[in-house]
Amino acid sequence: MPTTTMLEDGRTRTLDGAPASPPNADLLRWYDQLIAGGCVQWTTYHHLERQLGSGGQGVVFLSERRGADGFNQPVAMKFFSPERFPTAQAYDKAMARSARVASRVAMIQHDNVLDVQDFVDRNRIRIMVMEWIDGYDLRQLMDPRQLEMVQARSAVKRWEYINSVIATSGPEQTRFKAGVAVAIVRDCLAALAALHRQRIVHGDIKPSNIMLKRTGHAKVIDIGSAFEMDDLPSHRACTPAYAAPEVLEGACCTPRSDLASLGYVLIEMLAGRPCFLPDMNLRELLEAKRRLPQRLHELLPEEVTCNNHLMNLCRRCIAPDPARRFPSAEAAELLEDGAAQFHRQLVFGDLASEYDHDIRVWLEELRQFDGMIEAPTDTSSL
Repeated sequence: MPTTTMLEDGRTRTLDGAPASPPNADLLRWYDQLIAGGCVQWTTYHHLERQLGSGGQGVVFLSERRGADGFNQPVAMKFFSPERFPTAQAYDKAMARSARVASRVAMIQHDNVLDVQDFVDRNRIRIMVMEWIDGYDLRQLMDPRQLEMVQARSAVKRWEYINSVIATSGPEQTRFKAGVAVAIVRDCLAALAALHRQRIVHGDIKPSNIMLKRTGHAKVIDIGSAFEMDDLPSHRACTPAYAAPEVLEGACCTPRSDLASLGYVLIEMLAGRPCFLPDMNLRELLEAKRRLPQRLHELLPEEVTCNNHLMNLCRRCIAPDPARRFPSAEAAELLEDGAAQFHRQLVFGDLASEYDHDIRVWLEELRQFDGMIEAPTDTSSL
């Protein structure tokens, strides 16, 4: 019969009160030396399992971090490519800036912000080690094939619930219902507020950089384009379709620029199609972004356009003039036209749902089809 060792007042004893066996003298000496040394180092082994994505900054792999006694931990590893840098010195300078940002993000410890675990140098190539998120990014969830597979496997009553509460078919891609879309945006606003409080701008909010975890919560990922407001980079990476107008014009990228990007994502979720045509040149894209607030009634379904509160939320996020946007991510959540008030409106109208639960169950249903749809490779960042 196994015994239980109990800790009490600093003394170790077995459950029946008998004294514990004396420790191995050598092990105890090594333990004491390790604690007294004040510095510990070891070699970490990683086995790259599969590629998770790639873009202008490099490639991300799912890796298995191997420890002692059979311990294994899945982590994501981003390998920063030197390809877009003219010299090794330029690469080193950019990586030093990224390392500083990663250090500050690692201190945030927010449920909706990516957990950064390490930033390492291997033969001068920098690698950022991050938590691996078990879930789906919004770009994957916007793929209409995912919804079609769920429909094929769902009972009629379940499919009706999905269509009325979670997501339905859109003109080009899956269209998220308003309550779910705003729930995702609220998680993103919480993440942006945490970053902005540390004076960090994310710089590349887009569907592929928003993950939905199996818990039903959203997480903002990929801080490769993030920068400190007190140390603006001379060159920035962005995804034009989701970048604020001032960013495309070369002006300063600010926390309000992140809000505009998130606003474009919200409208895309609600519309079931991108806000902008894919083949636009820079001039056409800028003009389309300036005209977007007046085009919302063309893009969005009637169930959205009839809600003045939701329309105001969209307009205040994407206003072409940064000064007319919400002043902060916290304001976009809490002000009268903010996201929280829209959810309260649904509660008062008895139209609210347990969104975290609904999203979690939906993701569990999608897991049946893992591997059946090829994940898109993100190459849109410049």
